[in-house]
Amino acid sequence: MKAVIFDSGTLINLSMGGLLNILVSLKKNLDVKFIITRAVKYEVIDRPMGIMRFELGALRIQKLLNSKILEMPSSLGLNDDKIAQEGKKLEELANHFIQVRGKWVRLVSEAEISCLALSDELSKKGIENIIAIDERTTRTLCESPESLERIMSEKLHQKVTIAAENTDTFSKYKFIRSSELVYAAYKKGLIDLQGGKVLEALLYATKFNGAAISFEEINILKRL
Repeated sequence: MKAVIFDSGTLINLSMGGLLNILVSLKKNLDVKFIITRAVKYEVIDRPMGIMRFELGALRIQKLLNSKILEMPSSLGLNDDKIAQEGKKLEELANHFIQVRGKWVRLVSEAEISCLALSDELSKKGIENIIAIDERTTRTLCESPESLERIMSEKLHQKVTIAAENTDTFSKYKFIRSSELVYAAYKKGLIDLQGGKVLEALLYATKFNGAAISFEEINILKRL
């Protein structure tokens, strides 16, 4: 069994682009579980359900959960409280990773870090998994932590320094963006649009809806 763990941003990105239906198509064509944590569910369904501007998107994602396209960790015998507890430990480490003027910089949210905690629990059960996350900071923390000094310095417009003793703490996680998800759906013939501009339009939609993907990366995917 394999699993894709969805962060809030990826689901919101697909919802904004009218692309949530690709999850239905991918689920039917792949032997894979699509899982969200309790913290992610709160961000994409529970909280926005009470906000007029975001209610429609929440209903769309709720429909995926009701139809078991998206599932909770309990579907795999995992405990939400355990995931939340492990997430708190990871959040403490992540948010004590870099400093600016002697103060710690908050790098991750509860929902993002809960995805990492769920990944750990799935790995313990021998379930291969990947995390669908569009936000750049969490991915950089895991894939290229040494780059955080430059990225966060540019973002905060002041010098930051890595203060963590072990920069490889988060190196074991694997990631995918909404851009790669729509690319996979396109290559499998699961997109009901025709024309030479379809892939480009899909990738640009994910970029402008929040995926941290460069124009150069989009051009590479277009050539593959």
